[in-house]
Amino acid sequence: MKKLNEYTIIGKIINTKGIKGELKILPLTSSVDRFSDLKTVFVGEDLENYTISKVSYDNKFAYIKFVEFNDINEVLKFKERFLYVKDSDRIKLDEGTYFISDIIGCEVFNTDNEFLGKIEDVLENPVNDLYVLKNENGQYLIPAVKQFIKKVDVINKTIIIDPIEGLIS
Repeated sequence: MKKLNEYTIIGKIINTKGIKGELKILPLTSSVDRFSDLKTVFVGEDLENYTISKVSYDNKFAYIKFVEFNDINEVLKFKERFLYVKDSDRIKLDEGTYFISDIIGCEVFNTDNEFLGKIEDVLENPVNDLYVLKNENGQYLIPAVKQFIKKVDVINKTIIIDPIEGLIS
């Protein structure tokens, strides 16, 4: 039995393209061209394995065609599902860099160990990423820089930050 925690999300299927079964993918990886290196991917939480026959790119999207499907009606069921790769097939990251999927869902604490909320999203920007922190009071953008982010523990899904006054209400 496949275990979801042994796989990494690399994209989200957001739509179809054309009538021959191509899928429009929102990459959830900083290495968008990594889809060209893949032979297979796993779709949805059931981790159904499919073989990639074609990959193309347009702006910030990737388009994937699976060998197993040749008609739009066969792939409509995949809309809104995530694409996964085995953890063993993940791209190796430099020290201090993380997969977006590892950051999303992390609980955030300040340096006094007070719970501040959870990371709901990561916004990629040219200068630095922004972590979208959500709690009962709203959403807050936390710059992903060493001045604020003191410790990231993706194994235990926790992040320690040292926010300046007014960053989080």
